[in-house]
Amino acid sequence: MAVGGMDLNLLCILEALLEEGNVTRAGARVGMPQPAMSTALARLRRHYKDELLVRAGNGYVLTPLARSLLPSVRESARLTGRALSPADRRQPPPGGHTFTVGLSDYSVTVIAGSLLRRVRDLAPDVRISLRQVAASITDDDRELLGCDLLVAPTAPRPEILEAAVIWRDRLVYVADPANPRLRDGRLTMADLAAAPHAAVRLPQGQPDPAAAALTRHGITPDIVVTAAGWLSLPFLVAGTDLLAAVPERLARRIATAAGTTVIDPPFGPLELTETAWWHPMRATDPALTWLRTTLSEAAALLDDRLLDPDRVVAADRLEQANRDHVREDGGAAVGEERQR
Repeated sequence: MAVGGMDLNLLCILEALLEEGNVTRAGARVGMPQPAMSTALARLRRHYKDELLVRAGNGYVLTPLARSLLPSVRESARLTGRALSPADRRQPPPGGHTFTVGLSDYSVTVIAGSLLRRVRDLAPDVRISLRQVAASITDDDRELLGCDLLVAPTAPRPEILEAAVIWRDRLVYVADPANPRLRDGRLTMADLAAAPHAAVRLPQGQPDPAAAALTRHGITPDIVVTAAGWLSLPFLVAGTDLLAAVPERLARRIATAAGTTVIDPPFGPLELTETAWWHPMRATDPALTWLRTTLSEAAALLDDRLLDPDRVVAADRLEQANRDHVREDGGAAVGEERQR
C-alpha cells in the first residue's frame, strides 16, 4: 500500500534508519539483511531526493532533512501501529470517557455499587452515567444506541443485539412476617392460589415468570397491584397480606429495610439470568469491550451466599463462633493479667 507516493512498508525501515543512523544496526532492528536495507535506503533517497544518511569519518550522520523528518516519522509509525494492531481489551479508555449504562431498579440494587467500585479501582477518571430503564425502552435503534450497555433479563429487539449473561439469580417470594398464610416460614401452592399478589409489570409485555410458573401448575394468581419494577414490591407487601415474587439477590439485600421475610417458592427453583446487551455497531469498540469485561468482573464479586440460605446460616454461625472465640481468649488473657 502506498501513501503519498511511498510504500508504507518503508515506514518502519525509515524510522529505524533515522534513529540508528546506521544501515547495519537498522537492519538488525527490523530483521532485514544489509543488502535489503541498502536497497530500501536507495528507494527512500529517491523518494525524498535527499541522501538522508551521509558518511562522516567511520560512521554516518543524518542530513538536515532527515533530522526534520524524525519526529513526524516516529508519530506516524506509532499511529499506524495503533490503527493496525488489535486493541488491548484490558486497557481502560482515556480519562474523561463517560459510559451510559441502562439498568432496571433491580440491576441498580444488585450490581451498580460493585460496578462503580471496580471502575474506580481500574480507571478513576472514567465516568458512569446510570440510566434507569423500565417500560419506556422501545425498539428504536436510536434509543438503544443511547446506552453503551443495557443490563436486563431481556431486551427490545434481542434478535439484532449482541448479548452476554452477566450473573444469575432465582425467584423467591416475599411476605410480611405476620402474614397468616406463613407457617414455619413456608408457603404452599394452595396459599399462592388463595392469596392476593403484587407483581412486576415487565417491559415490552414480557410475562411475569412467577405467574407463568403458577399457570403451569393450574393456578391463576390474583394480582391486585402491579409495579414498574421489582424494587418496590417488598415495600408494597410489608404490613399487608400480599405476596410477591422477586429476585433473591434483591429480596435478601433489602429484607431488613422493607420489613419482609423471604420464602422459597413451593414449585421449586426458578432461575433468572441478567444479561448485558449492546448494539452490534459497537461490538468491536475497545472502550465498550473494556466496560463489558469490567462489568463481568464486578458481577463475579457479588456475594453468592445471597442465593443459598443454608450458606448464609452457616456463615453467620461461623462468624458468631469466631466472636465467641475472641471473647474467650480475651477473657483468659484478662484473667491471667489480674493473677499477675
